[in-house]
Amino acid sequence: MPDSRSPWRVPDFRVLYTSLVFSHFASNVGIVAIPLVAVVALDAGPGAVGLLTTLGTAAFLLIGLPAGAWVDRLNKRRLLIWADFARTAMFLSVPLAWAFDGLTLAHLYAVTLLTGCAAVFFDVGSQSALPGILNTAQLTRANAAVISLQAAGQVAGRGAGGLAIQALSAPIAVVAMGVLYLGSALRLLGMRAESGPTKKTEGMAGEGTAGAAEGAAAKVARPKLSAEIREGLRHVLGTRELRVLVIAGVLTNLGIQFVNTLLPVLFTRELGLSAGVLGLYWSVSGIGIFLGARCARPLAERFGLGRTVVGMGTCLAPAALVVPFIDRGAWLWIAMAGWFLVMTRLGCDNVLVVTLRQHLTPPELLGRMNATFRFLLYGSIAVGSLLAGLVGQYAGIRTSMWVGAVCVALVAVPATVGLRNGPWWRGVPGKEPSRPAVPEPDPSASEPDPVAPESTVPSADPRPDSGGDTTGSRD
Repeated sequence: MPDSRSPWRVPDFRVLYTSLVFSHFASNVGIVAIPLVAVVALDAGPGAVGLLTTLGTAAFLLIGLPAGAWVDRLNKRRLLIWADFARTAMFLSVPLAWAFDGLTLAHLYAVTLLTGCAAVFFDVGSQSALPGILNTAQLTRANAAVISLQAAGQVAGRGAGGLAIQALSAPIAVVAMGVLYLGSALRLLGMRAESGPTKKTEGMAGEGTAGAAEGAAAKVARPKLSAEIREGLRHVLGTRELRVLVIAGVLTNLGIQFVNTLLPVLFTRELGLSAGVLGLYWSVSGIGIFLGARCARPLAERFGLGRTVVGMGTCLAPAALVVPFIDRGAWLWIAMAGWFLVMTRLGCDNVLVVTLRQHLTPPELLGRMNATFRFLLYGSIAVGSLLAGLVGQYAGIRTSMWVGAVCVALVAVPATVGLRNGPWWRGVPGKEPSRPAVPEPDPSASEPDPVAPESTVPSADPRPDSGGDTTGSRD
């Protein structure tokens, strides 16, 4: 008998997942290709590479919060399709400019920033679409599948990206990115569910005059964009578990960026290693994420979500401390092994953290919750990339890597403080928590908000099995 908890029985999930295959593969090719275009084709230094990486995630700081409110209002299927079409056009402009000897760092910066803006809408929209097509029992498995896909994208995308650059050239590898994003957009055309705005925020017109009047009234009653953004921030920062996940995620992303941002410079210039070896290094980390994602659900069901997150952080995260010793020979493999363990923890965390975020958030706040997390977590990536470039430029690449390794090694501290003895210490979403969640009081709750009167405190009860949405990343 088919398992009713399997998300693979839902046609729209299969369509969305296939689209994500194309998208994640393209993104991971770009992680290798874009910095190497700057280093190899444009002779960029550590500071320029750090700025390039920063611009790739700066969009989450610039438009992350309003994007969440817009996602809650817009048709998610159409939004995802147009985001992919935009990325296709912009990435294909890079090899075109290179072919006519017109590629510059300014062009590369502009493409990176603009495709980052498209990525904001695609990532937040795809995360917010899943709960709308799946029930609560299916979300953990769906999240594990998506995180596993991200890991497979790292293995295949970064490995293939490194080899393609080595065999052809970095600008030519960017052509593959544009084609893959186009494939993602075309696949989404087969998605049946429109995944429109949630009932709380939409202004739907019914049939006849009465329906039009109701739609007009709903539009008038809709809160201002700034009020909706504040509502999302209050939900995330006012819920103990979500606040702790933000702190741990920021620390993780800062550390990862301090370690990873300058690896293309370290590998190609200091160590004299090829782009293929760099792709292999990042591919090995992808295998770790895949393994962690596959272990997340059984570990959480056996030990509890909180104990799994803290245990993996305590046991595996300190392995980051061997990475700054990376060199040719044995230390290359030791550093790979250490980063593999760090990424295994990250893969497990991503599945459990995203599932808990979705479980604690009402459907009408999903877009804003995901955007708030993306704003804070990807904002820390942008800041980490910029700081890594500055530290690498003036204090050395190894110093930058040591700063990052220490940040990653300490990630279990906030998770322990925030999750220990909480309702999800031994529980797991989809089952009853070990004890009911008690939302923290909102100091502003005593004064009614004339703009956003709705309560932002999520219900302790699980959402009905009517749908929702999901993510990942380092997110």
